[in-house]
Amino acid sequence: MKTREVKIINKGLEDEMEVWGYRPCLWKTILVGVGVVCSGGLLLLLLYWLPEWGVKSTCTHTSLREAHTLLLRTTDEFRQWFRAKAHVMLAPWKKPFDILDLSAMAQLPNGDHSEEHCGKFAQGRSAQIHFFTHHSTKYYWDDETQNFESYKGLEDVKVSCAEIHSEHSSGLCTALQDYRRLFFGENEIAVRVPSLFKLLIKEVLNPFYIFQLFSVILWSAEDYYYYATAIVFMSVISIATSLYTIKKQYVMLHDMVAAHSVVRVSVCKGNKDIAEAMSTELVPGDVIIIPANGMIMPCDAVLIHGTCIVNESMLTGESVPVTKTSLPSSGEDSAMSYNMEEHKRHTLFCGTHVIQTRFYTGELVTAVVVRTGFSTEKGQLVRSILYPKPTDFKLYRDAYLFLLCLVGVAGIGFIYTIVLSVMNQVPAKTIIIESLDIITITVPPALPAAMTAGIVYAQRRLKRVGIFCISPQRINMCGQLNLVCFDKTGTLTEDGLDLWGIQRAEGGSFSPPESKAAEQSLVSSAFVACMASCHSLTKIEGELSGDPLDLKMFSATGWILEEPTEEETALHNPIMPTVVRPPKHVVPEANQNNPLAQNMELSQISSFEIGIVRQFPFSSALQRMSVVVRRLGEKHMDAYLKGAPEIVASLCKQHTVPQSFTETLESYTRQGFRVIALAHRQLESKLSWHKVQSLSRDLIETNMEFLGLIIMQNKIKQETAGVLHELRQANIRTLMVTGDNMLTAISVARDCGMVRAHEQVIIADAVPPKDLNPATIMWHYTENPAQTAKDNQSVEINLEEKAFDKRQPLQEQSYHFAVSGKAFAVITEHFPQLVQKLILGATVFARMAPDQKTQLVEILQSIDYTVGMCGDGANDCGALKRAHSGISLSELEASVASPFTSTTSNISCVPNLIREGRAALITSFCVFKFMALYSIIQYLSVTLLYSILSNLGDFQFLFIDIAIILIIAFTMSLNPAWKELVWRRPPSSLISGPLLCSVLTQILTCLFFQVLVFLLVRQQSWYEIWTPQSDACNVSSSSLSHSSNVSSPHDHKNIKNYENTTLFYISSFQYLSVAIVFSKGKPFRQPSYKNWPFMLSCIGLYTFLLFIMLCPVPAIDNFLEILILDIILWRLVFRGNQGVNRPSESPATATPQEANSHWGSSFLSWLFCRRNKPPMVRYMNVALELQDDPDWPSGPSTVTYANDAQSHISAAL
Repeated sequence: MKTREVKIINKGLEDEMEVWGYRPCLWKTILVGVGVVCSGGLLLLLLYWLPEWGVKSTCTHTSLREAHTLLLRTTDEFRQWFRAKAHVMLAPWKKPFDILDLSAMAQLPNGDHSEEHCGKFAQGRSAQIHFFTHHSTKYYWDDETQNFESYKGLEDVKVSCAEIHSEHSSGLCTALQDYRRLFFGENEIAVRVPSLFKLLIKEVLNPFYIFQLFSVILWSAEDYYYYATAIVFMSVISIATSLYTIKKQYVMLHDMVAAHSVVRVSVCKGNKDIAEAMSTELVPGDVIIIPANGMIMPCDAVLIHGTCIVNESMLTGESVPVTKTSLPSSGEDSAMSYNMEEHKRHTLFCGTHVIQTRFYTGELVTAVVVRTGFSTEKGQLVRSILYPKPTDFKLYRDAYLFLLCLVGVAGIGFIYTIVLSVMNQVPAKTIIIESLDIITITVPPALPAAMTAGIVYAQRRLKRVGIFCISPQRINMCGQLNLVCFDKTGTLTEDGLDLWGIQRAEGGSFSPPESKAAEQSLVSSAFVACMASCHSLTKIEGELSGDPLDLKMFSATGWILEEPTEEETALHNPIMPTVVRPPKHVVPEANQNNPLAQNMELSQISSFEIGIVRQFPFSSALQRMSVVVRRLGEKHMDAYLKGAPEIVASLCKQHTVPQSFTETLESYTRQGFRVIALAHRQLESKLSWHKVQSLSRDLIETNMEFLGLIIMQNKIKQETAGVLHELRQANIRTLMVTGDNMLTAISVARDCGMVRAHEQVIIADAVPPKDLNPATIMWHYTENPAQTAKDNQSVEINLEEKAFDKRQPLQEQSYHFAVSGKAFAVITEHFPQLVQKLILGATVFARMAPDQKTQLVEILQSIDYTVGMCGDGANDCGALKRAHSGISLSELEASVASPFTSTTSNISCVPNLIREGRAALITSFCVFKFMALYSIIQYLSVTLLYSILSNLGDFQFLFIDIAIILIIAFTMSLNPAWKELVWRRPPSSLISGPLLCSVLTQILTCLFFQVLVFLLVRQQSWYEIWTPQSDACNVSSSSLSHSSNVSSPHDHKNIKNYENTTLFYISSFQYLSVAIVFSKGKPFRQPSYKNWPFMLSCIGLYTFLLFIMLCPVPAIDNFLEILILDIILWRLVFRGNQGVNRPSESPATATPQEANSHWGSSFLSWLFCRRNKPPMVRYMNVALELQDDPDWPSGPSTVTYANDAQSHISAAL
């Protein structure tokens, strides 16, 4: 048998999919058409809901090359199915960049792509190209790979940085643009706002509304017009609200994208002409001119000439402008293939705002278009909003399982009704209607709306405390968080850094620390020159703008930054566009009595002026930045470098680095200071300005001379310690994930309480394999500062051995691992068997790159942690998106990297979010259980009434479903969150012992009392058994004599009988009592008595039911079709029902449910012998393994080798 052809597209990416090819089959299509007609269109609906069935039932397998229809399935855990239609287009060549491979094209000199030359390429053979579109991305058939491929842009041809300068810097001719536009389409992120009619059809075809339509038709056939009308009214409101919300979201997204998507741009043509064009006409390979006053980027483009100051807040949430420099055209860096991620400091991203450009006379600031449309960074962001992944949460999976159980119960009732009706010779029409009716009773139609109410209320409460949510379904996930990762700078600590002091290095040793850098004696020093020039600051509208660290450092020097205007640049032709100089009063004073000295003053000031010739921006991967400068009057240039002390020291001549460098650095970092090192190098005088522009930074950033350290103080935010203590008390683990120095991070962790005073910190320092030596991990035990703090004012961390008891129980284990980004990379690659054990005890992760933060979140999720991530939105975007709940502290609403955004700039939002998440989760459980019990109670009542060929009346259904169920379901969700976080977490599953036991107990209780009163009413002396020929029970509701018959219209449906009235009353009380039992208060929600709408509803309904039962009102009795019963019977019934209603006396405590949960859990544990079973979550299993591992953690000052890690063999140093 031939295997079916299946291919993988987007291999290794987040949207990886399997694809199969199909072609239409005539006989299958005819067969399906007949089935659709016979089923009244239901089969068509089923095939619409299940694309896989729809394709397989009308098509047969074929090769992908010949396919007319494609079936797609995602490879992630959701396994979603999609169908796509294959199309064919004609083009001269089969790939967008094939034209570059032609020999004729190669003969054309760069810049000579004239229209006449290009015209020749337009006249060629036409090739058929198969393609399909899925989620706004086009996939084209590739004959070489025999698969569908998507074209992103210029990166597809693996072009090097040098080739971009040599082959792509002159622009494209019109014919080439038109050809590439065939593949890449218009450069627009087209968010089509669907018409209301399309949205209506899509919404109405939801299975829930189809079920409601079926229910309404059925109820209309039974003449239940009032209830059917009420359901239609509710559905119309629900659909209208949903349509309004969806339409509003589409319009908002469309407006956000369309506001800057179409602009006029200047495009360089192949013949060196410059033409104005619309941004929608751009294709990869075009060269655009960035105007001096800036622009909103309409595409992703790489800068090839000039420098730009860009605000990337739309992408990162970081409002600090960043400097983008031109792509290297020579040196080692230029030989690298262009990669958008690796070369992002040279790339202008779509949607970001270019504030201003820096340029040189005769040169335009130009950029090569790399990506367009939905392939851009902004386009992918919009795609993730338009086509979100389904939310994978256990509650929703369990809810579907529970609904399937209800459908099973409905099936039993369906069969029971048919059998009973046939036995009683009921007409066929009645049998069909009543048997189908039992299905509509068992599956509550108002369940989705009731479940959503709690989330909507929680979202409103979060908004009131300044937390905005773009993914409401994740609110429930917040209730399950058991681990939160925090960024350090700007999250746990203040945004701003204050200059504590400087410590210069001279002659290979450190000078004493100095508090000020603006001293007159330091003006001429290389140290201050480095502070004043090595930064990425710029002036925007006369104000200095840039990184806060750079601003603090520059302002500490007291120097002045001057940027030439456009007119000055054109007039003077300067090669140094930015100048820094000291203010006049800082220059050493001239002798006021000496006229010659006074005349020299201006020349002295000018001699300190420094022009910035070239800038290498800060790179988080390299952890440094540098500049090339020229001091006015000097013949040579200088290079200044600043960055992480360890990195800077490694780039300096060893004799210039003080011997006490390591000890001095540790003395500052262990006190929580942030330390930055400076270095300097005098460049050769033969280097010209043009040569410097083409040099790679690696050639400049070497053989430096160490200048000293800048010590910055980063204060912990006032709220940090209290919030972390609250999370610890709530059994929520906290981690620090930062890009800062290791010992600084440990110090901050101790100061804020993440690591307590008596707890041990073990630094895992890993080294990759080198030569024949395997990878190793060195375990350094830091000294507990609790004792040294008594003798010293500053708490110090010393790396030395410390006795440690490894046999402590898990809950008392008082050690924390600290891991650097470098060690993290080595351990994940060479020690995979230790990763889970290390992660379980690690608290501090320092020097972590942005992608490592994301990787850490994924590892934590792999061992079943529910992970929250809290960051400032700058380098945390990946981790914020990957975590179950990402909380950005950025106030910019444009940041869409995180599901939650807090307007308060401290971590106090985290416990607020968790509390609301727990309240929303418990509310979802309560509402779901209440709605399930409501359907079961009504199912029991109707099933009992069917046994006597009776049913509930139309207005009885109406009263129960509208007056009781809807009011109670929507008001019981209003309980606010409990005021504090408690140690235990809410349950995560509906299919758990305690919850199932709670539901089953209530079902059995309700069943017992319904059967009891159903039997008791028949034993009364005044009761008469109803038969189709008898009207014994159809007495007038206004009659006070229960034994005599009064002539009244015959009730063909047998609604007015004693069993009906009895079950109506008892079930109504049961709905209310179940609501009170399930309306759980503390420890996750405020008590129910504080929820006054719910309390008023319960009291009002109880009062009304007791009133019409004990004091009959003829009008109400006639309306509800109920009879007056003997008061003695009702006393008996009411007394018997007190066991169910008892919670109404103290609704706030939820004691019955807690009791059920307690003994139910104990009973089930005993029944299924679960006490000795291992825990369900993986991290608990790992923790139990570690309890029995005598070699974990490794001892002080030991080394673990990669080939020994499996057996934990460590060698003492």
